[in-house]
Amino acid sequence: MDSSGSPSDADLLTISAKIVVAGGFGVGKTTLVGSVSEVPPLNTEAWMTQAGTGVDDQAPDGTKTTTTVAMDFGRISLDADMLLYLFGTPGQPRFWFLWDDLSRGALGAIVLVDTRRIDESFAAINYFENDSDLPFIVAVNLFDGELEHDLDEVRDALALGPDTPLITCDARQPASAVQALQAVVTHTLSLARVTVPGERPEQVPADSHA
Repeated sequence: MDSSGSPSDADLLTISAKIVVAGGFGVGKTTLVGSVSEVPPLNTEAWMTQAGTGVDDQAPDGTKTTTTVAMDFGRISLDADMLLYLFGTPGQPRFWFLWDDLSRGALGAIVLVDTRRIDESFAAINYFENDSDLPFIVAVNLFDGELEHDLDEVRDALALGPDTPLITCDARQPASAVQALQAVVTHTLSLARVTVPGERPEQVPADSHA
């Protein structure tokens, strides 16, 4: 404790949790992990070669030259007593078999969405809705710094239920990425909170701008 008798940061019990950053190819998973990680992020990037043409997804503008083949890893202290370990999933379909292992033991997940290629998001959303009991939120990555479609339109296009939080996020901006991480932690804790008779638990707004 400090001189005032209040607990100091050193006295706080640090809680560590695992967060999965998922989504299709090229939606910004590696960028998000790298923008907030307090340690040099671990990336398992491989060069995209001619041999992968017709097998792997390609970026719409043709500028992406690498792809994640196993995972991205980073770490961030979200608060004095909250340490998050971030695991980014591979986006290429031939590596989706790794999603189960990467999601095991996680607190929650963020599914990143690129509205220019909305169909790339269906597999990840379907996985967390039907094949995993992991709480998740959906974050529209603002590639051009602007929201091109209203969030209600995005929710309809993704067929998201009303209980799944939908936010915006600029994966390049650390502050915005941290807000997305805070949103998934808050959402997960709100689902786990015990409801007191006569009271309603606080809920994260389903649609909000990061």
